[in-house]
Amino acid sequence: MKVVFLGTPLFIQPIKDELTKHFQLVDSLSGADPDLIGADLGVVASYGRILTKQELNTPKYGFINVHPSLLPKYRGPSPIQTAILNNDKISGITIIKMDEEVDHGPILYQEKMELSGSDNFDILSKKMFLRASEILPKIIEDFAAGKIKPTPQDHAKATSTRRLTKQDGFIDINNPPPPDQLDRMIRAYYPWPGVWTKFEIRNSKFEILKFLPGQKIQVEGGKPMSVKDFINGYPSAKGIILSIFNKPILPLIY
Repeated sequence: MKVVFLGTPLFIQPIKDELTKHFQLVDSLSGADPDLIGADLGVVASYGRILTKQELNTPKYGFINVHPSLLPKYRGPSPIQTAILNNDKISGITIIKMDEEVDHGPILYQEKMELSGSDNFDILSKKMFLRASEILPKIIEDFAAGKIKPTPQDHAKATSTRRLTKQDGFIDINNPPPPDQLDRMIRAYYPWPGVWTKFEIRNSKFEILKFLPGQKIQVEGGKPMSVKDFINGYPSAKGIILSIFNKPILPLIY
């Protein structure tokens, strides 16, 4: 079977590797029509461009999409981040037959995954797409053989996510979110857009301060450090940093 694969981030590499093992893979980042002619199936995983009706219908079996949520929940470009921000305990992966609307097509396969309070976007995206890579070849074979009956989504229950910007990670140093919300933001937005603020550290100079998973802080251009080491290096920041993190970091300081 000739499969066209569309996907760009590094964390979808396991899917590309498995498709290469099982099928004749055509890796196409453009998705242009000539790349699709003669293909049996198109596979999309975390791909930024919406395909046209002509593109979707060019492969013999159309296109399928691997989406990191339990559709119809969290359609759109940031389902993993949204699940972390909302403190969800369960998420999962869904494989759909694509139609012209975003994450709207009928479901071919769905699997739940438990989320932990330590998961961040980097960890969870790799975990989800690794699991998807393990099950995808069999699903493709069964789908092409007509052994899977696509199940329409319950569109009345659909929720959407939006494209993130750098500003989503900004916090007001003088009015920070509560510690539990800050923790979710740090995990959801790591490594991009990151949680950050502008802070006058010394000499009336404002610098970008980044908050990282594992209760680490990084002055832009410097190395990540523990909260304790940061306060030792910038003692004038102690009051504000303690007020931002509150009780979870007190054992680290004292």
